[in-house]
Amino acid sequence: MTEDFFSSIPEIVRLKRPLDLPSPLSEIELLSELEALSKKNKPGNNFLGAGCYDHFIPSAIKHIVSRSEFYTAYTPYQAEASQGTLQVIYEYQSMICALTGMDAANASMYDGATAMAEAAFLACRATGRNKISISSAVHPEYRKVLKTYAKSADLELIEVPFDIKTGLTDHKFIALSDSACFILSQPNFFGCIEDASSLAKRVHDAGALFIVSVDPISLGILSPPGEYGADVVVGEGQSLGSPQNFGGPGLGLFAVKSKFLRQMPGRLVGKTIDIDGKTGYTLTLQAREQHIRRERATSNICSNEALCALAACAYLSLMGKRGIRRIAEICLERSIRLKRKLGSPFSAQTFKEFVAFSKDGLPLEGFYPELKDYSLICTTELSRV
Repeated sequence: MTEDFFSSIPEIVRLKRPLDLPSPLSEIELLSELEALSKKNKPGNNFLGAGCYDHFIPSAIKHIVSRSEFYTAYTPYQAEASQGTLQVIYEYQSMICALTGMDAANASMYDGATAMAEAAFLACRATGRNKISISSAVHPEYRKVLKTYAKSADLELIEVPFDIKTGLTDHKFIALSDSACFILSQPNFFGCIEDASSLAKRVHDAGALFIVSVDPISLGILSPPGEYGADVVVGEGQSLGSPQNFGGPGLGLFAVKSKFLRQMPGRLVGKTIDIDGKTGYTLTLQAREQHIRRERATSNICSNEALCALAACAYLSLMGKRGIRRIAEICLERSIRLKRKLGSPFSAQTFKEFVAFSKDGLPLEGFYPELKDYSLICTTELSRV
């Protein structure tokens, strides 16, 4: 009986009367009431960003991701029954490579933070070193995730401070001796555009890997990391067709140069020819713990993010190269316009986010005590500035 489910709840805290609820409504009445309530909303500007952005999502994307052929989080292990899903992942991988200038991409990182942590682990495996150097201008929550990963694996994390005048990573404090990698955000957490190209040679000369975390929309106007020497590119793909939804769902972007292909975590879809000469797609080079010995696995990330990757694939297809560029230009134009009005303590050029003395946006004191009373302000193509 239903009462049995509540037997462990003491009688003294149980409600002894029916809930005081209004009478039920028919569907027509309910829709009418919801519509009336919605008219009380006052549309306003959303200046929050910091990795989760309010970008326009074409209506076609919701229709595509809702199709029953794709609407599952299950991994397409059976290639013969999953050609559609596998092709979508392959096309997504190809688009991420084109966007970042890298050789190979996967389709199954949880979000930008875990993608960055997995990239750091890749660097440690590839170099045999146990130190990770990272700019303090990288997203503070990403750094927290990395600290958790590093502590459990006995890896040392070295944080490089940012310049309080420019908002950029302070290059003079970068020490790469025995470091497996150096991690930089482009743009950084403050929206500032880093001098990434000058760092690549310095990092490689020290025998380390250069890892760059990107905002994919910024690549509409900024140089792809593959062109200035990045070994691994990661980032948050939410802005590519996924809603904000109180902070999710996220999509971890992860792309590498070909020499690190076998070190890459997650799933990888390859294109081949079957015995009849027809094009086919299949999971390949799988190095997760479900497929090989646990101690040799590159990662234990197992959840399938292909539905979010499908949204990103549809978004990039619909927008195209010119569309992504135009969105980036609008974000930049509106950000510059608002920054001129509000001012900023940092002198560096910014993309779509900037730091300002304001109560709007994301308060920064909790992340950076030295920036008390300052907020991170974000503008997108949907901002009214």
